[in-house]
Amino acid sequence: MLDIKLLRDNPEIVKKSQKNRGFKEEDVDYVIEYDKKWRKLKEEVDLLRSKRNKISQEINLAKKEGKKADHLFKEAKEIPEKLADIEKQMGELKEKRDALLKEIPNIIDKSVPIGDPTYNKVLKEYGKVKKAKFNPKDHADILESLNLLDTKKAAEVAGSRFYYLKGDIVRLNVAIISFALDYLSKKKFTLVQPPFMLRRDVLSGALPLGAFEDTIYKIDGEDLYLIGTAEHALNAYYMNEVLNPNQMPLRLAGFSSCFRKEAGTHGKDTKGIFRVHQFEKVEQFVFCKPEDSWKEFDLLLQNTVELFEAMEIPFRTVVLSSEDTGRVPTKTIDLEGWFPSQNSYKELASCSNCLDYQARRSNIKYQDKNELNFVHTLNNTAIATERMMACLVDNHQQEDGSVKIPKALWKYAGFKEIKAKKK
Repeated sequence: MLDIKLLRDNPEIVKKSQKNRGFKEEDVDYVIEYDKKWRKLKEEVDLLRSKRNKISQEINLAKKEGKKADHLFKEAKEIPEKLADIEKQMGELKEKRDALLKEIPNIIDKSVPIGDPTYNKVLKEYGKVKKAKFNPKDHADILESLNLLDTKKAAEVAGSRFYYLKGDIVRLNVAIISFALDYLSKKKFTLVQPPFMLRRDVLSGALPLGAFEDTIYKIDGEDLYLIGTAEHALNAYYMNEVLNPNQMPLRLAGFSSCFRKEAGTHGKDTKGIFRVHQFEKVEQFVFCKPEDSWKEFDLLLQNTVELFEAMEIPFRTVVLSSEDTGRVPTKTIDLEGWFPSQNSYKELASCSNCLDYQARRSNIKYQDKNELNFVHTLNNTAIATERMMACLVDNHQQEDGSVKIPKALWKYAGFKEIKAKKK
């Protein structure tokens, strides 16, 4: 959530960001309008409270001097009724103002390209895209032919975009998770396995729930939602707390299952395990002082780059344009892996700086000398395992139908390749 002072003092900054994101500029005006009415009523309340105190003093003085104060008693009796009425109006206006304010996205960083997704900018490419000596198959076809993936049976029991993983691909999944957790543990990240469900008010501390409610699963009859990423549960860990600045930055590595509706169709992306309703992910999350957030952003990005290099896949970093950046971050850099079977790059991870947007919503502060200020939060997908496995299989498939395993995963998986099916 943005600071209301920013809209009061510099509404043009927010409007410019809204325009660059492709959002309505008038939403800013609505917030300001509600806020002006709220502040005007607050002035009335302050005056009435001051008047009430003054009348109390006059009544006490009249009593001491033995004078009648009937008119003062009558006026003093009317003030609480007026206060209650105005405070009720204030509460309604504040609720409307804050509801709108919470839906306004973060301010876009100056370094972000302005425009739709066609303005996304490739920053750097890693690894070589090799031309296959044979016609590469899609990961789903390979895994199903090896009896390691069954989406047909999963569709019967759960619906589309669910899956059964079997045999060596299950071990590979666990291997990737273990490798990523070990890597981040050595980098002094605290490993966390968070709750897979959060209350509505807690979840709304991490993101504008109104904009994302159609993409997340709600538990029927309960005030609980399945998390779409460990980021939201990690953000909630210090909700309503004041952090010690000497202990920051606080770096967490969250491992969780994630659940998303993933509405709509995405062509080949809906096949296999690339775009699914349930998946595992290792997430990096940081709480830090404002002056350190961009340094932490570079650290998180470098961690994921090193993890991806260990997977021996070609990939690239891409800074998202203003209209392609999510509502919460001020800037996002995606990591996209190469898929030979599709002859294209696909998103595998994202690195985002959210500044104080989440901390303000979740009331997470730190002691800064004699003041309390909001922390900055950052998040980065270390590895989303189902997508990474799809990319690994796509890149490391062999002509005989076998799949090579990256060296970094050998000791975790217990094998160096997934053998081809015997003819």
